[in-house]
Amino acid sequence: MKNKFLLSLPLVGSLAFASCYQLPDKPRATRPPTKQQTVTSEEQQKIQAQRELKEKEEKEKLEATTDVPAEPPEITAPSNPDKPDKDGVKKRDEYAFANPVPGKEGFVFSPYNNKLVDVRDIPSGTLVQDPTYPASEKKYFRVP
Repeated sequence: MKNKFLLSLPLVGSLAFASCYQLPDKPRATRPPTKQQTVTSEEQQKIQAQRELKEKEEKEKLEATTDVPAEPPEITAPSNPDKPDKDGVKKRDEYAFANPVPGKEGFVFSPYNNKLVDVRDIPSGTLVQDPTYPASEKKYFRVP
């Protein structure tokens, strides 16, 4: 009798433990919003056509107001960044400074895409090319 009781005790314990376990909820399937919906009445079709026309005009205005040059101007590294230019403006101010990573000496966040860049053993104020961009884009920043 005792033997049967002792053998059934682990079985009861495992069943009690299994009953307490919660199963995770299944993620709900979300449908992406549909842009094109069927419009039924003529008035609704007119309203939809007006909205599309208005969106198209706003898009054209936005494209017309932004001056995007065909080729970006080429940036050259200054030979002496501390020497004032003809206008009395230092070339040093033309380039953005990287943001230092708190708690990590020698690492900075790129000012263009906030990716981590290793600048150990590079003196402060030095102009460096962002290694996360290809050489054809020539993104430069200063070490803080």
